[in-house]
Amino acid sequence: MAEKRHGAWFGFGFCGFGQALGSGNSHHSVHSPEPLRASDDICQVSASWSYTALVTRGGRVELSGSVSGAADGCRDVWASEGLLVLLRNKGGSSTELQAWEPGSALQGEPLWVRNLVSGAKGQGEDEPGRESMMGTLPLLPCARAYVTPEPPFCQPLAPELRVHQLELGAEHALLLCAAGQVFSWGGGRHGQLGHGTLEAEPEPRLLEALQGLRMAKVAAGGWHSVCVSETGDIYIWGWNESGQLALPTRSGTEKKTEREEELNEDGLKEEAAVADVGAPAHFIAIQPFPALLDLPLGSDAVMASCGSRHTAVVTRTGELYTWGWGKYGQLGHKDSTSLDRPCCVEYFAERQLEVRAVTCGPWNTYVYAMEREKS
Repeated sequence: MAEKRHGAWFGFGFCGFGQALGSGNSHHSVHSPEPLRASDDICQVSASWSYTALVTRGGRVELSGSVSGAADGCRDVWASEGLLVLLRNKGGSSTELQAWEPGSALQGEPLWVRNLVSGAKGQGEDEPGRESMMGTLPLLPCARAYVTPEPPFCQPLAPELRVHQLELGAEHALLLCAAGQVFSWGGGRHGQLGHGTLEAEPEPRLLEALQGLRMAKVAAGGWHSVCVSETGDIYIWGWNESGQLALPTRSGTEKKTEREEELNEDGLKEEAAVADVGAPAHFIAIQPFPALLDLPLGSDAVMASCGSRHTAVVTRTGELYTWGWGKYGQLGHKDSTSLDRPCCVEYFAERQLEVRAVTCGPWNTYVYAMEREKS
C-alpha cells in the first residue's frame, strides 16, 4: 500500500492587514514561504488586497485581514475589495450564489442572492469534467455567466462560448474555452488584452496570435496576462513595469520613488516604451502581443497565477518559479528584490516539497505543496 503523502498551504508576501500568511508573527510582510496555520484542512484560498478567504475541506469559509468572519456550507469563494462572493450548498443539486459586503463579517443578509442548479437533465453529478459542472468563481458553475465587482455584478456570456476557465484582472477578463482558445476583453491601455493595440474591447475577442495552439490555463494580473499551453509552454503579455513579463525593465540607476510607485499602482502615471519588433528599447514596459517565455532548464509549466505586478508558475515536476515586483516578499526568495526573469523558489526544493497549486493575491502568494514521493 502506497504511503499517504502530506500536503500543506504556504503563504508569503504582504500581510499589512493581518491576513492569514504563515505564522502570523509579521506585521507587514513575509519574505519566505511559511506554512499556514491549520493548513491541513484548507482546500482553497482566494486573496484580495487587504484580506484573504480560506475554504476548509468541511465547507467552512474563514476571512482574515481587514475583515473577519466565517460561514459554513461553502463550495467556492471569490474575494475582492468591493465584493465577497460565496457558492453555498442548498441541498440536492441546488447551489446559492451569495454576494456580500466584505466588511459584513458574513452576518445579516447578503447584498444579493441567485439560485443556481448544477448539472442538466441526463448528466450525472459525479462527472465533474462535463461542461455543466465546469467553472469556479468568478465563473459560475453553469458556465454561462460570471461575477464582477461592479453592478450588475452577474454578467452573461454568449451561449456559443463553451467556457472552461475565466479570470479577472484589474480592468480586463480572460476566457479559456473548451477548445483551448483564449478570448479577452475589457480595458487594454497596458496591452493586457494581447491584440496588439492599447484599445479596449467591449466583448470577448479571440486572441488571433494564439490560433492553432491549445491552451490549458489562463491567468490575469493587475495589467498583464499569462496562458499555459497543453504542451507546457508559457505565453505572456501586457504591462512589464516591474518585470512581471520577464522582459527588461528600467535600469537600477532609475529607481522610482515611493510616490511614483503609488501612482503606477493606481494607473495614474505611465511612461512606457512599447515593444516594437526590430526596434531597440531601453526597457520594455508594454508587450501588446503574447510572447513565448522559456523557463530555466526547459521546464514545462502546468499552472500560472498573477498578482498585481508579479507572476508565479508551477512546473510539471513541481517547482515554483516567480518573478516581477517583490517589495513585500511576494516572490518568496527571502528578500524584497524585484526580478525580470523567472527564478525558482528554493524553499520548496530544499525541503523536497512538490508544488501542486499557486494562487496570487495582489501583493502576496499562496502555494499548496506536498511531500515528494520517496524513490
